[in-house]
Amino acid sequence: MPEAAYDEIADWYETEFTAGQRYGAARADPLGLDALARDLLGAGSGPCLEIGCGTGIHAGRVRDLGWTPVGVDLSGGMLRHARGRLPVARADAARLPVRDASVSAVLSVMAHTDMPDYPAVVREAARVLRPGAALTHIGVHPCFCGAFADRRDAEAVVIRPGYGESHWSRESWTDQGVRDKVGASHLPLPALLGAFTAAGLVLERFAEGGGPTPVVFGLRAVRPDDGAVSRP
Repeated sequence: MPEAAYDEIADWYETEFTAGQRYGAARADPLGLDALARDLLGAGSGPCLEIGCGTGIHAGRVRDLGWTPVGVDLSGGMLRHARGRLPVARADAARLPVRDASVSAVLSVMAHTDMPDYPAVVREAARVLRPGAALTHIGVHPCFCGAFADRRDAEAVVIRPGYGESHWSRESWTDQGVRDKVGASHLPLPALLGAFTAAGLVLERFAEGGGPTPVVFGLRAVRPDDGAVSRP
C-alpha cells in the first residue's frame, strides 16, 4: 500500500496539532464536536466504524456514547498513534475491508477533505451499514472553510471566489493547520449532500459547530430499512 500524505506529519499531528483537542482534554471544545456527536451519532451500541480515524482522538467520544469504536485510515503513521485508542486497520476508505451490511454505525470526523473521492467513500459507508443504521458526517464547513476562505479574523471571515468549484489546494490563511502541509479537497455543499443521496442514503438531520461563522458542518444519513443502496 502506498505511503499516505499524513505519514510525514503524523508525529506533529499527535504531539502538537491535536494535543489539546483530544476528547477529555482540559481545554474547551471550540468546534462543538461533543454536541455534534451527541446530536448526530447519538447513543447506541455495536461497532461504529470511523473512516479516516487518524490518530484515534475521537474514540473516547464514540465509546462514551455506548458504541464500540473501530477505525480505518490510509496512513500508517497516524495509525501508529491510534492503536492505543481503538482497534484499527490500514485501508483505503473507498475500498473498505468490511462485509456488506455488517456495522451498526459509520462515522467520519474532520476527514472528508483528506479524501480525494469522498462520494466513493460515502458509497462504501452505505454498503457496510446495516439497514436502518446511520452514517454520521462531521467535517469542515464547505461554505466557510477552504482555500477560498480567510479566517484570520473570526468576526469577519472573508469568502473569496472558488467556493463553487470542486478542487484540491494547499492554499491556507494560516501555517498552523493541516491544509498548507498536506493539502485538502473541497466539495461545494450541493455536491457534498448529493454524495449521500446518490449512495441511496436518506438525509435525516443537519447541524453546525464553531463560530461565530460556522467552522463545522455535520449531518446524519440513514440507510433505508429495505437495504437499498447505490452501487458504483
